[in-house]
Amino acid sequence: MAAGARYAGKVVVVTGGARGIGAGIVKAFVDSGAQVVFCDKDELGGRALEKDIPGSVFIPCDVTQEGDLQTLVSETIFRFGHLDCVVNNAGSHPPAQWPEETSIHGFRQLLELNLLAIYTLTKGAVTAMTKAFALDESQYGVRINCISPGNIWTPLWEELAASTPDPSATIQEGTLAQPLGRMGQPDEVGAAAVFLASEATFCTGLELLVTGGAELGYGRKASPGTPVAIPTLTP
Repeated sequence: MAAGARYAGKVVVVTGGARGIGAGIVKAFVDSGAQVVFCDKDELGGRALEKDIPGSVFIPCDVTQEGDLQTLVSETIFRFGHLDCVVNNAGSHPPAQWPEETSIHGFRQLLELNLLAIYTLTKGAVTAMTKAFALDESQYGVRINCISPGNIWTPLWEELAASTPDPSATIQEGTLAQPLGRMGQPDEVGAAAVFLASEATFCTGLELLVTGGAELGYGRKASPGTPVAIPTLTP
């Protein structure tokens, strides 16, 4: 099937679509023939992407605000008459913190964005919600799946690396975490999203790992600073 016909005539909403993985998903669906409406709090970035990708429509939206989400959906249906697929991509990945360093307010904000907007508790909670919603919504013919991306090279990953004491070492460690020896790209996550929407028609409640195999085999599990007891060889 030609790439431009895989999802032709369909209407897709993508949240958090102005950059990174979200932008990759927007482009992948447009390339598949879909009409794509995407939202983001970053209006400048959203308008710029809208110009770069003909066939996309940008609507400013804060996914933690119910009124904004209602406007997003109603405007989409007003423009195109129907809605076939929603990709809940918006989310946040704050720098690593110890539990005792995390405020209750900050944790609640993260839950509100990543769980209610659906992205990653966060990933374990999203997977559980995906399975529960898949059961609930199957009676309406609605399929619900989720993608769990691993290390994807995005502006957010770059910003997080820059905030560490040794950005180059952080990037190297992130790269070597995959057996494939590289990080993923946003368009690879986009391709997975299009697959789930257009071709995985007998899949619901599925968690699709887009990780380059990071969860396979051995890897560094102890956090830096953890006391390590290395066994010695018997003479």
